Amino acid sequence: MIKHSLKLPDTEHGYWFIINQGRVYLQDSQAVPCGSLANLPIDCSDMEICFIGEYQQQPCYLVVFDDRVSDEQNWHSARTLLPYGEAVFQLAARATQVALFLQTHRFCGQCGSTMRLVNWELATLCQKCGHRCYPRIAPCVLVAVIKDSEILLARSNRHKAGFFSILAGFVESAETLEQAAVREVKEEVGIDIKNLRYIGSQPWPFPHSLMTGFIADYAGGQIVCQPQEIAEAYWCDLADLPETPSIDTLSGQLIALAQQLKKSQ
Repeated sequence: MIKHSLKLPDTEHGYWFIINQGRVYLQDSQAVPCGSLANLPIDCSDMEICFIGEYQQQPCYLVVFDDRVSDEQNWHSARTLLPYGEAVFQLAARATQVALFLQTHRFCGQCGSTMRLVNWELATLCQKCGHRCYPRIAPCVLVAVIKDSEILLARSNRHKAGFFSILAGFVESAETLEQAAVREVKEEVGIDIKNLRYIGSQPWPFPHSLMTGFIADYAGGQIVCQPQEIAEAYWCDLADLPETPSIDTLSGQLIALAQQLKKSQ
């Protein structure tokens, strides 16, 4: 449960997820600040504070830091916390997503009036017209396509040369996850798939995505890359992979699972 607009004493102790423009403040050791509100490395006394959960039996707070940042050194993507475990990463992802929601829903999108936080759920409400808003969650499908002992890998136009991953895309309106998986693979590389199996999910601060992972088998077609999305794609031997996402990510876990399936055959 997330509680909003807290007024806390300076002695309040906990973990503090300080968010500025989608980035989280980390100490030099890349740890989330832990201690009293008064002893934080940044003055957050006038900032909006929300309770977002617990970690290691300590309360965790989101601090929405709107001031301009002069020193960029300690501000990082929430993905920096992936190696430190799923629990702390999920809290960082939640903090960045809730911060964005609060910053982008200060005014009503229907009539322009000021929005107020609802104190019993995570929502904002316009007192003038009754328009209510909830945090946006954008589901995204990840698909590891297998053909014999090979996996289909692709490099997005946004990624550096030599770095490859599985295919991904956002779910469209009135579309199921399964339909999105089939459509995205077909659109991005011209391949048909079958035997689609859901594996798992992972919250992702991009900036408010929910990644859903699938494994599928090749059904037909030749690789034809969509030029606006995919720079290159090819069938890669599962025993000889290029640079791919880390095992901390859902993409990396799907690739590792594909390798395990090959060994078990």
